[in-house]
Amino acid sequence: MSSPAPSPSQPSEALEEQVKPRRHRVLAVVAALRPHQWSKNALLLLPMMLAPNLPSLLSIERGLLAALTFSLCASAGYVLNDVLDIKADRAHPTKRRRPFASGELPVALGPFLVVLLVMVSFASSLLFVPFGFSVMLAIYLAGTLSYSFYFKRKLMVDVLLLAGLYTHRILAGGIATGVPVSSWLLGFSMFFFTSLAFAKRYVELKSASDNSQIKNRGYFPTDKEMVTSMGTGSGYIAALVFMLYVESTAVRVNYRAPAILWLCMPILLYWLGRVWLLAGRGHMQDDPVKFALRDLHSLICAVGIVLIALLARFTPSWISALLQ
Repeated sequence: MSSPAPSPSQPSEALEEQVKPRRHRVLAVVAALRPHQWSKNALLLLPMMLAPNLPSLLSIERGLLAALTFSLCASAGYVLNDVLDIKADRAHPTKRRRPFASGELPVALGPFLVVLLVMVSFASSLLFVPFGFSVMLAIYLAGTLSYSFYFKRKLMVDVLLLAGLYTHRILAGGIATGVPVSSWLLGFSMFFFTSLAFAKRYVELKSASDNSQIKNRGYFPTDKEMVTSMGTGSGYIAALVFMLYVESTAVRVNYRAPAILWLCMPILLYWLGRVWLLAGRGHMQDDPVKFALRDLHSLICAVGIVLIALLARFTPSWISALLQ
């Protein structure tokens, strides 16, 4: 007897999942590593890029190796988090497609991948990057593990820890390349990434089907308004820190025409506002970083800020004289 035809009222998304072929095992493993998240580790190159002098070849090599080791270590954390959260992910509208939650990869493979990634990451760090960076890598691993096992369920602590892990990348990059990290950069980063962490929580709250506590989180759907206030507030404080930096004496160490950096402000404010408006409309994915990498407007904003920073740093002398 043939199987019954699906009901006309059955969601089209569920119908697509029924016929969607499974990926090859190797492709599923790559997906479990979340390589799109490796873009976050470009933050390790930021101190070198913002240094007063052009980076040496050795600094560039160490910066790239540091980003690679962080990427492998971060993937170990992602795999572990997926294994621990498999039940919650299977009940989530988008996370249920992850390799472990969907059944593409056996759960028993998870611990092996975690150990392998951590070993390769620390071996590369100890062989090719200064020892201080290995200490920072160990602190990062401890932070991700503590988040996966405990702190992701704790109200507010989870958001602050996520923002701290982003900022930690910048500090680690400074140690790897031998470039001091300014307090301005640390202040901006902490507030900026706190805003993104709150945006991530907001999307989870918005997708909740009832008013009960979000699984494996310390939040209730009724917290959406407060999460929005704290998230948008953190973003605009980051913009304020940037404004104060542009008007400080420290900015003149790196830039010939710091006044040009004011052009970054409307772009930054536009991007922050757009992220939160789209999150409120339900148009943003559960990860703001993944959203930004696939969003044309976000990429244009990033290119615009980079070009403005380059112009401010390498301004021709005649333009610099006009701005003074």
